Amino acid sequence: MSQIDLAWGAGPSPRYEELAARFRPLFSEIAKGAIARELSRTLPVDEIRTLKQAGFGALRLPEAEGGFGASIPELANLLIELSEADSNITQALRGHFGFVEDVVGKPQDDSRKRWVQRIAAGEIAGNAWTEIGDAKRDAFSTRVSRKGDGLVVNGTKYYTTGSLFADWIDVGATGLEGEGVVLQVRRDDPGVDVVDDWDGFGQTLTASGTTTFTDVAVDPKDIVADQEKFRYGAAFYQIVHLATLAGIGRAIADETAAAVGTRKRHYSNAAGPSSREDPQVLQVVGRIRSHAYCAGAIVLQVAAAIERAYQAHFAGDADAEERANAIAELETSQALNVVTNLVLEASTLLFDTLGASAVKKPAGLDRHWRNARTLSSHNPRIYKDRIIGDYAVNGTPPPYQWRIGKAPS
Repeated sequence: MSQIDLAWGAGPSPRYEELAARFRPLFSEIAKGAIARELSRTLPVDEIRTLKQAGFGALRLPEAEGGFGASIPELANLLIELSEADSNITQALRGHFGFVEDVVGKPQDDSRKRWVQRIAAGEIAGNAWTEIGDAKRDAFSTRVSRKGDGLVVNGTKYYTTGSLFADWIDVGATGLEGEGVVLQVRRDDPGVDVVDDWDGFGQTLTASGTTTFTDVAVDPKDIVADQEKFRYGAAFYQIVHLATLAGIGRAIADETAAAVGTRKRHYSNAAGPSSREDPQVLQVVGRIRSHAYCAGAIVLQVAAAIERAYQAHFAGDADAEERANAIAELETSQALNVVTNLVLEASTLLFDTLGASAVKKPAGLDRHWRNARTLSSHNPRIYKDRIIGDYAVNGTPPPYQWRIGKAPS
């Protein structure tokens, strides 16, 4: 059934329904096991493997290079649908889609060809950027060094979301001359150790734990300067989170409606003979669905801004590209608090439509708040309104990349 028939609105392009039809049967199967995986803490290894085999990781590659040529709005809408099935999987693939976004913006050189072949073949990348403990904001403790005739990388990363499921790991490091670099290594290379020690209360199946690199060999061809990464990266990574939140909103709406529709017991002081006939309950169900609808609509509006930044990259006008990047970042920031609030409120409202049995663990309804709250904690939303206000009043451009750690002395 199309998005229009489900009242979620039209997709972002005339061909969207055809594109989505390839993956919806997989999303449906993923959704069937989502609660069971959550309750048993079973990582979605098989589910991600199935998506890889279907070419989901190659969505953004041009069709001529073995992908689907999906636009950023098309990708965002598919991620909403995937997140409705299981938000853990979308977040586990976030690093991969960010890596692919960098690849599709590269010129037609050997590096692009090498990575396009790998991605088109179904290989995916995880990420290893964040460091904890005494990590500094201005440099990574993970370093590239010489060993014998080659180069190796050593260091420890946390929040390495999705790397346990990946074929490659995209690593932020300090280069030989102290410069910031990005490099890639195979997950199964000697010296790479990925551990699922993520202990957060939400998004528990994303394998967002620790990765350690011990004298891992690095191909010099896979080392690039950090500043050469695609410029709208901050906005792009945020649109994945926003799409994930919007998908959680849809899952809340669907599961709430289904639970109300099948509920047998009802209160003697209620406004109707059953939950499905109670106007007060129906009003809350409608409010939840409206929250989910608005969240999805906002995500597509932001995705269009990021698509413009992507297109500006190829236009040959540096000033226009900079403006498009700034607008994409601002639109993302304007959306973040609103989408977060909509979904967090929906995740609480759902319990007003049901009885005390809804809080039983086997129902799994608590996962929606835990997952939404976890997602909205990654890049603190308290700063977004200030950044937007500073732009509106003073014309101050937004920061493009963020780092966390101790401030330089």
